Amino acid sequence: MKESIHKYFKVGIVSFMAYPSTIRGMDENLLSHLKKTVDDDYFDAIELTWVKDDERRAAAAELLKASHITVCYGAQPRLLTTGLNSCDVDEAGRAAAQATLMEAIDEAEQLGAKGIAFLAGKWAEDTKEQAYAQLLKTTDALCTYAAAKGMMVELEVFDYDIAKKSLIGPAPYAAQFAADIRKKHSNFGLLVDLSHIPMTYESSEFVVRTLRPYITHFHIGNTVCQDAAAEGYGDEHQRFGFPNGSNDVPQVLDFLRVLKAEGFFCKENPYVLSFEVKPWKNEDPDAVVAGAKRTLNRAWALLED
Repeated sequence: MKESIHKYFKVGIVSFMAYPSTIRGMDENLLSHLKKTVDDDYFDAIELTWVKDDERRAAAAELLKASHITVCYGAQPRLLTTGLNSCDVDEAGRAAAQATLMEAIDEAEQLGAKGIAFLAGKWAEDTKEQAYAQLLKTTDALCTYAAAKGMMVELEVFDYDIAKKSLIGPAPYAAQFAADIRKKHSNFGLLVDLSHIPMTYESSEFVVRTLRPYITHFHIGNTVCQDAAAEGYGDEHQRFGFPNGSNDVPQVLDFLRVLKAEGFFCKENPYVLSFEVKPWKNEDPDAVVAGAKRTLNRAWALLED
């Protein structure tokens, strides 16, 4: 493409993956990590998660406000690091998950985000229908609460049998769930992550076309999922170029082609398109982020006008 990608997307970074020390909400170096991103005008958006210290959160909010960057809030760590399950068939467990997600909406508002993203709990064939009903209950409550604040609720689509083993899940099932929620709530959408598509045994074209009416947000990243014996197997969001990875420039290019064909290049109101890449072992986070930029730049350069 001759035109800048920034005309059509808000290019972002999932900060709590790029700098995984922040994922539990207690990193004393959070502000310095955030500053690296907000000082880099390649990024139009930043995705962060909970910040448990009130003073640090307030300072982060001021930094983000001054930077004129789009802020997104990922509530996934509130569930993944605590074992809470948004579709827990035990009602007390589901209520606890809902409570922390309600807190996430309040915290996101303080940080300047216009919504939250979260994920469904575990896929289990024998309790799938019951879990689906529980997820509807959780999401309904979140959307009602968020709507009063003018905020969105997004559900990220994950794998269902490899790593997160999430109820949502295969694209047709995600579409069914989104349609059920949209019957009552216009402030709900789906977050599609390129790194999860190989793990659901689907293609970018199939996922995007199936979920098209409900998609509000995108992630791009890599995964190792073809060989269970390979280093880094699972949903680890390795850097582009990682050995045995499923995604690199060709797959990012294909994803962009699909997004273009399906009408997601929107200069009037660009979608957020964020890198979700994570350092493996002792890899340098900044080098991993730089590599992600190079991958997207190359794919964009190869994209036909």
